[in-house]
Amino acid sequence: MFKRILVATDGTTLSKKAVNSAVALAALNGAELVALNVVPRYPMSYFDGGIAVDAIDVSRVEKLWVDKGQAVVDAVKKLSLSKGVKAKAVTIKSDIVSDSIIAAAKKHRCDLIVMASHGRKGIKRLLLGSETQHVLTHTTIAVLVLR
Repeated sequence: MFKRILVATDGTTLSKKAVNSAVALAALNGAELVALNVVPRYPMSYFDGGIAVDAIDVSRVEKLWVDKGQAVVDAVKKLSLSKGVKAKAVTIKSDIVSDSIIAAAKKHRCDLIVMASHGRKGIKRLLLGSETQHVLTHTTIAVLVLR
């Protein structure tokens, strides 16, 4: 049914649920898995632009984030391979997570996106936003959302 599945993960407990489901689904379908972690481009703060941040500190933080993101997707790849699923580990630097997920799914010709949702409602959803909702409403690729 599915040939290539993209799973978006940030390493949290909730996203690990999506990872486990995506790996199991890929194994059942004989599909390839693309594990994706989106890494922010630069440190952001409430004082953005108000406090000078040294370029060395920015580089150090960015490298730390990239290394952490790579470790997350490498762990997914390792899990996938242990279950007999061919996998690819991908990290993308971007400040717009949902658009990056959609772009990566298109680039890697995925026919399913698997991701977690916190299920926030009301004011929390309004204030915190919903990457999952944006992906659902802006892609033509099938999306499986887990909570």
